[in-house]
Amino acid sequence: MQNISLLVMAAGIGSRFGGLKQMASIGLDGESIIDYSVYDAIESGFNKVVFVIRREFQKEFKEKISRKYAEKIQLEFAFQELNDLPKGLTCPRERKLPWGTGHAILSASDLIKEPFCVINADDYYGRESFKKIVEFFSKDSKNLSMVYFKLGRTLSPYGGVNRAICTLNNGLLMNIIEKENIQNNNGIIMSNNKSKLDEESPVSLNMWGFRPFIFDHLEEMFIKFFKKNGDDLNSEFLIPTVVNHLIQTQREKVFALNSNSNWFGITHKEDSPFVGAEIQKIVDNGGYPKVLF
Repeated sequence: MQNISLLVMAAGIGSRFGGLKQMASIGLDGESIIDYSVYDAIESGFNKVVFVIRREFQKEFKEKISRKYAEKIQLEFAFQELNDLPKGLTCPRERKLPWGTGHAILSASDLIKEPFCVINADDYYGRESFKKIVEFFSKDSKNLSMVYFKLGRTLSPYGGVNRAICTLNNGLLMNIIEKENIQNNNGIIMSNNKSKLDEESPVSLNMWGFRPFIFDHLEEMFIKFFKKNGDDLNSEFLIPTVVNHLIQTQREKVFALNSNSNWFGITHKEDSPFVGAEIQKIVDNGGYPKVLF
């Protein structure tokens, strides 16, 4: 079986959550969502995990999270830092916000030389989703992939969320557009303009099946992004934008993989008890051992 890595994006600030939601305890024994994702990855055949974190909470992250499975899977750490930019670029002094998910993935370019799956640290994707990625890599040797979910099953009752709405055709991703502040309020709407959305719309939750050549695309596009938006202190280089450009310019094909797993995510602090209760149901039904690691 080929080597497959898991890249976990865990460097976000979590402003709506109010803290480091990547390490929030949701299990009865203090498990985080990351713990369940890594367990599912190991069970699905992954043999390395790369955590993209901020350097300042490396010690806390290792103590609370990664030390539990240090002997179960190869561990690597990449640091998403404001000044870690392609040659010739300089970060504005006033910038505090991370550069976004595309930059997070690019920060791991020196550590990954094999096919890899990207996920958010604060999203629970379910084991079937990881198996879909592994199955794709076993059958396809050159293209990219994405696991998608239905919009109506990915919302929070506690506030708005951002989602990447997808257009699919014959199993291929044709278009992906990030929509902000989506809420279920007598129908699914974008609260900024009250536009209605279909609950059956496929959405990306940043679960991607990538290959190492994606890093070349990311560097090239980040340089262009920086030259246009680098002085905007709130600008973000987002992976859906990168993927959409690659699709629209016909540089890459991205296959859309449907997962029937239940998705749970933490955007707001109030989401944590719900997510914990739902995962506990899976534990009670034998989906996970009571002690993961």
